[in-house]
Amino acid sequence: MRIRESFTPWRRRVVDPLVADLRAALSVDRVRIDGAERALMARDASVFAGGVAGPTCFPVSTAEVQAIMGIAAAHGRAIVPRGAGTGLAGGAIPLGAPIVVSTGKMNRILEVDTANRVAWVEPGVINLDLTTHLTPVGFHFAPDPSSQSVCTLGGNVANNSGGPHCLAYGVTDAHVLAVEVVSADGEVLMLGGLDAEPAGLDLRGAFVGGEGTLGIATRIAVRLTKNAPAVRTLLLSFATVRDAAETVSAIIAAGIVPAALEVMDQRITVAVENFVGAGYPTDAAAVLLAEVEGLAAGVDIDAARIDEIGRANGATGVRLAGTEHERALLWKGRKTAFGAIAQLAPDYYLHDTVVPRSALADVLEQVYEIAERHDLVVMNVFHAGDGNLHPLLLFDAREEGTLERVHAAGAEIVRASLAAGGVLSGEHGIGVEKQRFMGELFTDDDLDHQARLRHAFDPACRANPGKVLPSGHSCADIQALHEVPTGVWG
Repeated sequence: MRIRESFTPWRRRVVDPLVADLRAALSVDRVRIDGAERALMARDASVFAGGVAGPTCFPVSTAEVQAIMGIAAAHGRAIVPRGAGTGLAGGAIPLGAPIVVSTGKMNRILEVDTANRVAWVEPGVINLDLTTHLTPVGFHFAPDPSSQSVCTLGGNVANNSGGPHCLAYGVTDAHVLAVEVVSADGEVLMLGGLDAEPAGLDLRGAFVGGEGTLGIATRIAVRLTKNAPAVRTLLLSFATVRDAAETVSAIIAAGIVPAALEVMDQRITVAVENFVGAGYPTDAAAVLLAEVEGLAAGVDIDAARIDEIGRANGATGVRLAGTEHERALLWKGRKTAFGAIAQLAPDYYLHDTVVPRSALADVLEQVYEIAERHDLVVMNVFHAGDGNLHPLLLFDAREEGTLERVHAAGAEIVRASLAAGGVLSGEHGIGVEKQRFMGELFTDDDLDHQARLRHAFDPACRANPGKVLPSGHSCADIQALHEVPTGVWG
């Protein structure tokens, strides 16, 4: 008996004209529309859910970024720049099915000029990779976020990132001399320059920290920092978090400006010690990691003064790292603190506000009270020298109602920081996380001027729309943006 086979004819897949144009400008393999890629690009490292990612493009040159911008404009579509996706304020999540422009393949160190202490890099260069490249010639890139081993320099520029050593060296803005930018309409701009006093307005300063709303950086001239001849690292232990916070203020008041002053409370210290075994005291209520750099004689004097100030403010123990290995291990513990808490909870919300140093102790007490009232566990690890708080709220997102409590506690922490004379962010940015609080820090006139600046760069609101500025201001609302055409993409 012959079995008759039946065949279902192949249905011809409809090709989206947008995708066709993008693939013609780049290549098929560097314009991704598959479900897995779009799901990956729908989120960043924040706790905020994104919308729907449109096509994801992986350009390798300024010309290709230009082409993407031109195609986006022709099709009336928005774009979202993306580096490593390590942002914590939702700045890289797509809203309204935009084209995602990933700069990860633009990862070349183009030129290093140690005589003039400048390097030209592409935006996809990993922060730590640049410092590793520079180490043999005696330099480094000073901004060192905790995500240093994975975050990109383009992302650092977008968020004006800091890190533990920003106390002495400043945040990213202080280390960017010039930025080549492709605007939303495809124009290539050079903002800033290598001259001591570049002519015109400081549009470089406006772009750094713009969170991708003013265009996409394609080349960056960064300032190189000479490695210090001598470094001393101290670990001070305290019976209370308040004692540690007040010691920080006392060190600064004494005229000492360390390279870093980092505080961790007992909960995070225990997690870190279990994770890396760096010799952190697990019985201390708080520890202070203090580092001074400079000439050997000077750093020895500063280290001795910090020891003295710490003991005068209640330090129960002071330890000076005796070797480079010991120092590196202490910093490994601090830099991996956020990863270490995975042993305690599956999820965390890492907050970011800044308060005056004089208000540190009082705001920290409020943070503990807020977390307790919302039935949440909080750990505190922060850049104490400049008052940059990073409370970690631990939770399990699978438990019903937990996320609501986390966001409610987060909102109270923001308002407590503002009430103390603080600001919304030290280095994570505004993104979607803190949009609703912008009106509590800035006046309507302030916000209007910010909107005008953004509109000057991007009149059609195609660059990372729906971020930073609150509803009612330019580019804040995305209702007019196109959604994904139904049935077109696989």
